[in-house]
Amino acid sequence: MSFYYHSARLINGEEVSMTNYKNKVLLIVNTASKCGFTKQFKDLETLYQKYKNKEFEILGFPCNQFGEQDPGSNEEIAQFCTLNYNVSFPMFEKIEVNGENAHPIYQYLTSHAAGFLGTKKIKWNFTKFLINRQGEVVARYAPNINPLKIEKDIEKYLTPIN
Repeated sequence: MSFYYHSARLINGEEVSMTNYKNKVLLIVNTASKCGFTKQFKDLETLYQKYKNKEFEILGFPCNQFGEQDPGSNEEIAQFCTLNYNVSFPMFEKIEVNGENAHPIYQYLTSHAAGFLGTKKIKWNFTKFLINRQGEVVARYAPNINPLKIEKDIEKYLTPIN
């Protein structure tokens, strides 16, 4: 099954097929509004602004599974991201990333890119997955890795398709 088989709801409730992101480089991040890593929204937005015209997208998935650090409603999360970080990349509805109720996109991501010591489980907020233009998961980054530190990896996959 391909990554593009999946869909998710934007934070406004609109269902979006991942086929909308075919031939784009994607950075998928599980986010939280009240986390020590929340300030990464600023650097994520910086990357998005720099590369969005080069077929790059960031997809944010709020999650409240880690220390209940995103307890707000989808509307409250959207407002927080806009007011505090001017987030303009797509934010999706709050989901679970671990366990039996994990969103299918996260089931796919974790089955294709293991974390530290081979674990599939998401350890914390702001775990990042890089997907190439062919829809393949090419990297997984720990929450403490600043998004700007992976810019070179993003650039490598932004080269045009031959």
